Amino acid sequence: MPFFSCLFSRRAGSSTKRPFEVVEELSGIHKTKLYTYKELRIATDDFSPINKIGEGGFGSVYKGRLKGGRLAAIKVLSAESRQGVKEFLTEINMISEIEHENLVKLYGCCLEENHRILVYNYLENNSLAQTLLGGGHSSIQFSWRTRSRISIGIARGLAFLHEEVRPHIVHRDIKASNILLDKDLMPKISDFGLAKLIPPNMTHVSTRVAGTIGYLAPEYAIRGQLTRKADIYSFGVLLVEIVSGRCNTNTRLPIEEQYLLERTWQLYERRELVGLVDSSLNGDFDAEEACRFLKIGLLCTQDTPKLRPSMSTVVKMLTGEKDIDGDKITKPGLISDFMDLKVRGPEKSSSEMKNTSSYNPSSSYNLSTQNTSCATMTFTAPYDRST
Repeated sequence: MPFFSCLFSRRAGSSTKRPFEVVEELSGIHKTKLYTYKELRIATDDFSPINKIGEGGFGSVYKGRLKGGRLAAIKVLSAESRQGVKEFLTEINMISEIEHENLVKLYGCCLEENHRILVYNYLENNSLAQTLLGGGHSSIQFSWRTRSRISIGIARGLAFLHEEVRPHIVHRDIKASNILLDKDLMPKISDFGLAKLIPPNMTHVSTRVAGTIGYLAPEYAIRGQLTRKADIYSFGVLLVEIVSGRCNTNTRLPIEEQYLLERTWQLYERRELVGLVDSSLNGDFDAEEACRFLKIGLLCTQDTPKLRPSMSTVVKMLTGEKDIDGDKITKPGLISDFMDLKVRGPEKSSSEMKNTSSYNPSSSYNLSTQNTSCATMTFTAPYDRST
């Protein structure tokens, strides 16, 4: 599909002015349609609560019908949102320049006065966090074939960002709530507000640490040195979640089972990986393939970043085009081994938990409906505190 052209000129009849600095920033955006605030008010029936389909730390998401009849997910950032203008514009620039079947599609945005709004394609089936890992709140049945297809789709989307896009893009916040599902349960990677470009001929970039506990690669959390391997670690955690049907952390389980990666490693060493597969499948799955996926998850989360495979290699292993060398699987890196970022403390109420997902377009993704024992709090901190 062709990209949307940028509309920088003020629309006829509009007297709304944008702050100078925002207009200056917008001059770098070339392929994003600009909507007026009035257009989006009309599309959402004046942002009616009936049309609200998502809510989190960033603000609210509304289902809307654009002029011409196309449905859209309209993400309205709140004034208190942790995603500032810089992150907002980063998200626009990142996603407007690229297109892939496993990435969300940005239709456009609105920046009038203090309004910051993103307009995405509407996805009918929520996020993996709300459906597969949502504690039985969804009616969707995730067969093994569906889980396999979702895993491969996510891997292909990440491989595209890491290896085909120039400069390469590191997402920095791969997690279940940022994987959205369309009507056919095809996965779409969302939320590019934290994404970073890796310039040519650079092995890493140094940056403030940002991401989500449980998915955060230990070496990135400690040193703030970002590489594509951090995304690969996050994907490995997500892959194990998809196979097992549970969050990476659940303090309601017995202590030896609370941390999913640790549990996976224990079962791998005992050659009992099949015991981790989601029991809701009732044995209706390919045991050999499921164990292969779990081993790939372990390969992706190895303590030494260099040992983690590239995403294109991960795709080949998931599809069976490339064999897995079991001798190369080493113990996963666990952030709790290196930093005092324990999530095992007293459970927080739903209102205390933060969510920075780009949007969750077809759900009532209210944090109050999440299982509070499922630790997916967003973590931001200065890097390299140990020096």
